[in-house]
Amino acid sequence: MYEISVNLHMHTTYSDGHATHSEIAQSALRAGIDVVIVTDHNVYVEGVEGYYSEGDRRVLLLVGEEIHDQKRLPQKSHLLVFGAGRELATLAWNLNLLLEGVRQAGGLSFIAHPVDPEAPAVGEDDISWVDWQEDGYNGLELWNGLSEFKSLLRSKLHALYYAYNPNRIAHGPFPQVLRRWDELLASGRRIVAIGGSDAHALPARMGVLHRVIFPYEFHFRAINTHLLIETPISGELESDRRLIYDAFRQGRLFIGYDLPAPTRGFLFLANGYEQIAQMGDTISASRGVTFQIRLPLPTVATPPVECRLVRHGQVIQTWNGQQYCAYTTSQPGAYRVEAYLDYYRRRRGWIFSNPIYVRGI
Repeated sequence: MYEISVNLHMHTTYSDGHATHSEIAQSALRAGIDVVIVTDHNVYVEGVEGYYSEGDRRVLLLVGEEIHDQKRLPQKSHLLVFGAGRELATLAWNLNLLLEGVRQAGGLSFIAHPVDPEAPAVGEDDISWVDWQEDGYNGLELWNGLSEFKSLLRSKLHALYYAYNPNRIAHGPFPQVLRRWDELLASGRRIVAIGGSDAHALPARMGVLHRVIFPYEFHFRAINTHLLIETPISGELESDRRLIYDAFRQGRLFIGYDLPAPTRGFLFLANGYEQIAQMGDTISASRGVTFQIRLPLPTVATPPVECRLVRHGQVIQTWNGQQYCAYTTSQPGAYRVEAYLDYYRRRRGWIFSNPIYVRGI
């Protein structure tokens, strides 16, 4: 398998972002990201997908959409749509129709910012997902960078502080989103978790102070989604797009907070009787299953890492300061990995894997 880094959920001047597609691609090139997926609000922008390059570096820019019913107040239940290849915002008034439209178009749908709290100090409403009775989506955005920022804005002074100290914002997915995901997994659902920036590069002003919250390049160095793909990307748009969206569909990915330390190289496998499974796969519990975890190679600057194996919200095993971890079980369920490290004197989420599904005998 081959690993690529993807930054997703961002906005351009076609909606409420503050850069063009080309400018976003240039920021991604500087940050070293492999793929960016732009999702403007209720508009599908054609003619901009493709590879952008500078010297010997290239980045693939793909276009999706963030869709919500604009007549609904407040405008809750946003849906990220990837790979549909056409405008679907005309179906936003009926979520069932929208989800079916995505499916018929061969696209993927992910709940955007499942928890997105209000921030009265800066005039922001709560736009969380509330339609949990609905079905038919592929996954959810487990970690949203802008939602976490909003949750910290108890006053305008807090907004000013974090605008100048963005490295201190991220701590991890909201606990209630992790709980919801685990509940869905425990019910037998296959729900793929992704990490999103929700990047806008919003200009902000307070008196004589002016700041961009936050430049796209900052987002591209922070919360990324790392895909495991079958073959290397080739530079051919159509085949690479299929390769990337297949990995999303199968759940062969993990969320990495790359700002404290690079997460590239993380592996989570399961060895069973005549079978090896990776994230998104199902493996039989017959004769037992051994999970193998490899954390990225530590550097001098990387603090000791806490690694957890989680099943349906319960921590099964914890390791501290180990690069290689192993655990054997015969109990069915959806197993996933969390890793944490210290950064700016706080314990912060570093890696969140998608599950490996262990099937009963």
